[in-house]
Amino acid sequence: MDIKDLLSYVDHTLLKTTATWEQIKVICDEGIKYGTASVCIPPCYVKQAADYVNGSVKICTVIGFPNGYNTAEVKAFEAERAVAEGADEIDMVINVGMIKAGDLAAVEDEIRLVKSACGDKILKVIVETCLLTEEEKIQMCGICAKGGADFIKTSTGFSTGGATLEDIKLFAKHVPSGLMIKAAGGISSIEDGEAFIKLGAHRLGTSRIVNIAKEFGI
Repeated sequence: MDIKDLLSYVDHTLLKTTATWEQIKVICDEGIKYGTASVCIPPCYVKQAADYVNGSVKICTVIGFPNGYNTAEVKAFEAERAVAEGADEIDMVINVGMIKAGDLAAVEDEIRLVKSACGDKILKVIVETCLLTEEEKIQMCGICAKGGADFIKTSTGFSTGGATLEDIKLFAKHVPSGLMIKAAGGISSIEDGEAFIKLGAHRLGTSRIVNIAKEFGI
């Protein structure tokens, strides 16, 4: 795969606690230059970033990040506010504790509530695969679809592990038609990105692919 094609799958990401507006502007400039699918940034910068890029690249932000144990109502408010301020895509962390407790109805209700707050904007549900059993991962494929999510996403990148090829294989086997897959966390090379896409990922959450493109002088 040509690196320019690969870049079109990338949510160019900066979510570090220490991220400054000057650094976010760089991420935005790079997203525009390299034609990434979006730039994924903290909620506090969404309005500034949306005004800054003026539609030149999609703005993605995170909700209930990184632990996911905010109440559903708080997540919905966060999502509604982010969309009002210019976010095109919302990546929401699910309540892993509810999954562990087997309260899948509550998990589905939360996704549905946040999707309603997103309106026609894209919702990606981060299930934090490194904390789930295989059975729970399979269950979440169905729950994300039933709740109206557009994507199931592997990871925040802030827990004990990121995306794995095995998880993308599992998702590709079990996601209902129409539910897309985002791999995020630990994607560090062109080869990684290509492998995830070949296995069924529709998006890649990473900053390293853009950095590689810069090294290649693209």
